[in-house]
Order: sequence, then C-alpha cells, then structure tokens
Amino acid sequence: MSEQSHEVLRLEALRKSYNIGQPNEVEVLHGIDLCIARSDFAALIGPSGSGKSTLLNILGLLDRPSSGELYLLGQATSDMDDAERTALRGNSIGFVFQFHHLIQAFSTLNNVLMPLMLTQGKPDRSALDKARELLAAVGLEKFADRKPNELSGGQQQRVAIARALITDPALLLADEPTGNLDTQTAAEVFELFRKVHRERDCAVLLVTHDPRLSATCDRTIHLVDGRIQSDAPNHAPY
Repeated sequence: MSEQSHEVLRLEALRKSYNIGQPNEVEVLHGIDLCIARSDFAALIGPSGSGKSTLLNILGLLDRPSSGELYLLGQATSDMDDAERTALRGNSIGFVFQFHHLIQAFSTLNNVLMPLMLTQGKPDRSALDKARELLAAVGLEKFADRKPNELSGGQQQRVAIARALITDPALLLADEPTGNLDTQTAAEVFELFRKVHRERDCAVLLVTHDPRLSATCDRTIHLVDGRIQSDAPNHAPY
C-alpha cells in the first residue's frame, strides 16, 4: 500500500483568522501543513496562546479554516456543508477531553453508547455488545450499570475513551486527557491510549502542554505563534 493510503488527515496551507474584515482582525494560524497517518501516535505541544485549541477545533471539524484545505480520509472538507461535516466527523473522529463530559443521569454503558444513539436511535443488540466489549477493553466491564458519579476520575476518563471508540474512528483526538488526573492514574490512561493505537489501527493525537508527556509519544509537533516550529520523531519511541 502507498503511504497516502495510510493517511488519515492532511492540512495544506491552512490559515485561521478571527474578526475578518474588521479593524481588529487577527490571524491565529499561519499556513499550517500537516499530515497524520494511521501509524502516528503523536503529541501536539505548545505554550498557551500558540494556537493549539484553534488548531484542534479545526482538526476535529468543529470549526472551519479561513483558507487552505483539510483532507480527512482523502476527502476535501472545505466545500462540505455542516451536515456533511457532522456526518464525517461522527464516523471518523473520536474525542477525549480533559473534562470527560459524561452524562450523570446515564449509566456507564449508555454513556459509551451515546454517539451511536445520537445517529441511530435506540441501540440494537450488536451496539450493546460492542459497548460492553469496549468497557471490558478499558477494564470497566463490571461497572456498566453504575452512574459516572460512582466512578473515580480515572475510571470516568476510561469511559470517555470507550465512548470515543464506539464509532471505530480512524483518528482519536485527545485534549489534555490526563490534565486532571494524579500521576499514577495519568500513566494508566496514557497506556490505554497506547493500547488503543496498537490494537485498533487508530491514529492518536494528544494535545498537551506537558513536555514530559509529549516525550513519551512517538512524534512531537511543536506549535509556536500559530506556526509549526518543529515536527519530528522522538529519539526513544515506545
């Protein structure tokens, strides 16, 4: 297979400005070129104000660039309408955030099922089986009927990871996913991301401000002042 066939995401000359046409117009991203392949377990790192959050929102199709192109699984997205972008995002990208955003009134199992319930309605037997399998994969098969407030912070983040995987995404975007966890739990969650990457043919991009975390990834993309300052493999891959 060609290298391009393994490509999940590609940015070409991507720019993002706010307040376009106004006296206070400001460009936040300045011509970003980036490629993420299925084999990538990468960190996006940079200081506060570097544009990480803006770039992450664009990578996740939650926001549109001002110019340039974003290709997701080979499909150009700039001319897609909102419904097309939502469908592509739902089928191709999983999200894990620093705050897990679980629904407290729902069981753990139903939280995992939520992305499917939003698109398919009431889950069928295969969806239920898949959700239980994912809970087992993150070590929570015995907690399917518990509510989120009955789980620890680390367990809730594991539920969020299972939820992100229910659609079999090609790309997992994680925004400071260990930022609220103690050191030991953070290490366990990081190992879970490694397992996901290894076993599910899923590219992983971790957004972090922590250079220690980025150093344990295979690749580090360093964003400074809206430009990629460096993008290189780490010297000691996992």
